[in-house]
Amino acid sequence: MPSPSDSHRGAFPQGQPHVPVLPVEVLELVAPAAGSTIVDGTFGAGGHARLVAAHMAGQGTYIAVDRDPSAEARFAAFAAEVAPLQTRFLRMPFPEAFAQLAAEGVSADAVILDVGVSSMQLDEVDRGFAYAHDAPLDMRMDPSVGATAADLLATLDARELERIFREYGDEKWAARIARDIVRRREAGPAVERSADLVEIILGALPKGGRLDKGGHPARRVFQALRIAVNDELGMLDAGLDAALQLLKPDGRVVVMSFQSLEDRIVKRRFEAWGGICTCPPGLPVCVCGAQAVADTITRKALTPSADEVTRNPRSASTKLRAARRVEPPRPHVMGGAR
Repeated sequence: MPSPSDSHRGAFPQGQPHVPVLPVEVLELVAPAAGSTIVDGTFGAGGHARLVAAHMAGQGTYIAVDRDPSAEARFAAFAAEVAPLQTRFLRMPFPEAFAQLAAEGVSADAVILDVGVSSMQLDEVDRGFAYAHDAPLDMRMDPSVGATAADLLATLDARELERIFREYGDEKWAARIARDIVRRREAGPAVERSADLVEIILGALPKGGRLDKGGHPARRVFQALRIAVNDELGMLDAGLDAALQLLKPDGRVVVMSFQSLEDRIVKRRFEAWGGICTCPPGLPVCVCGAQAVADTITRKALTPSADEVTRNPRSASTKLRAARRVEPPRPHVMGGAR
């Protein structure tokens, strides 16, 4: 089940500089060096970009990707800071960017993904990501494209809203909340602001349902809506395979996720890249034809230390995984599942 939290990528206290999560571990896994080509699929505030670029000695290429237009201005400042390092910015979803770069013949030493909503987006209160501030229910990472959260609340039936809240937010009271949203819009006015949605959520919960040890009782619905609006899980699913194709042999894909739905996708994709051997245990050589296209570097997901969480509470739910491309694909040398 997903485990929503108040932790988000790009963690930093509001109004203070960006603090990249797991900096030592990210550097070790990305392994930047002079002459490297690094592709950052989720530039955000550029915290990890600055961390990595500082170890490239001004030589090589750093390609940043983000679909949020506000990231482009931050990238311009980053590019000036790290010159003469070659830099480039692509404003588009990362699966599209990876495919475009691969078609151009770019080969990366590492691809970085820091998925989910950024703290900057949460702190831009007029975008409707946060339940703590009243704002129009937009929630789009690219405000120029697609349906808003308010659009979904105005058009989806109760069954589909319930599915979204349950599947993407693990919301126990999904059916009641979806029912009340539909009733509200039928009676009018439309649910267009975050305060309106919070009011409906609180009203739909039974008396004991408002006591949520994990945080605000609205957080699960807000997370679920945001994931649906931005197709975050679909983007991650498509982006992982596109990232693998962009890597040089021995290149690495390094992924930070912040809730269990994301981490499950990453874990299962890495396992699939390792090949699924169906041979009986004990055979010295795999004869089923399974091949590994990547090796998982992180045996288990890496997580922040207690000290890091104390310094940066929004890092608490981070899980970091990495894999290395195998070229050419390697058959298994042992029978049985890996």
